[in-house]
Amino acid sequence: MTLKSTFLGAALVVVAAFPAAAQELKFANFTPPFHTVNASVIEKLNTDLAAATGGSLTVRGYHGGELGKGPVEQYIRAVQGVADITWGLQGYTSSQFEKAMIVELPGVVPEGKSGADALWDAMAEIGGEFPGTVPVALWTSEPNVMIMRDKVIRTPGDLEGLKIRVAGATAGKVAEALGATPVQMPINQVYNALQTGLIDGVFTGSSTLDDFKLDEVADAFTIGAPLGRLSFFAVMGQSSYDVLSDEAKAALEANVGRDLSNNAETAWNETGVIGVARARKDDKNTFVDLTAEEIQAFTDAVSSVTSDYVASVGGDAALAAMQQ
Repeated sequence: MTLKSTFLGAALVVVAAFPAAAQELKFANFTPPFHTVNASVIEKLNTDLAAATGGSLTVRGYHGGELGKGPVEQYIRAVQGVADITWGLQGYTSSQFEKAMIVELPGVVPEGKSGADALWDAMAEIGGEFPGTVPVALWTSEPNVMIMRDKVIRTPGDLEGLKIRVAGATAGKVAEALGATPVQMPINQVYNALQTGLIDGVFTGSSTLDDFKLDEVADAFTIGAPLGRLSFFAVMGQSSYDVLSDEAKAALEANVGRDLSNNAETAWNETGVIGVARARKDDKNTFVDLTAEEIQAFTDAVSSVTSDYVASVGGDAALAAMQQ
């Protein structure tokens, strides 16, 4: 045996004795660490990936916009590699997600089915709307409610001319059908907009009462109207995915997708229930729980919104897949 071969053999033994280098994925979160997304997506993904890889693949959340403040830019941060994984709302760049956002419209998600399952069932139709990334989770919020300042809403007529913040194009169509003026803005601007009177109210999930403290600046809440819901994504940049080891890719693929998405959606719903229960105890707040007859008036007002939007984006196949 030559000295060279002896040296190479020893080197191989040394290399084999050490595990593959650990990798930490950067997860960009534009919200504070107490937001529902942290425990239900970021921390869960970290726990599951660490367990699957013996600690060689982990996830670290960068909260409060540490990797970039703007919620609207979340998707492009993953594509450009500013972060390995990001999360955001499809509505903030509505033109990119025309078919995926069908899930937000009134009456689309069947009773007893989650928005997450509706989205994953439609991946063959909507997958092309996520270029340059690998979808990690897709889910929806609890049903939207009306969160208002100094305006108590009981009928569609009560919304006539009011400025209502919406997340994206689909909610904007709903607001217009109800006679309101939609104002699109990211959720992190809504608190100040309500406080200063820039908007009269917002159509959004009740989870925002805890996640964004909106009940501190709102005082009237209407529940039961068919306003649709919000939809969310968590995506990994394709370039970040491509450099993972085969073991890391296998672990990731086993721990993302439908199950992680439903975990997030369940958490959103739970946060919404807790927020409403807490806000109901505040004497300054007025809660309107619509009767069946009152709900029908809103249903009639938005009856054509879903079909009109689906037709406008050529989304019949996506709708059918979501409702299967």
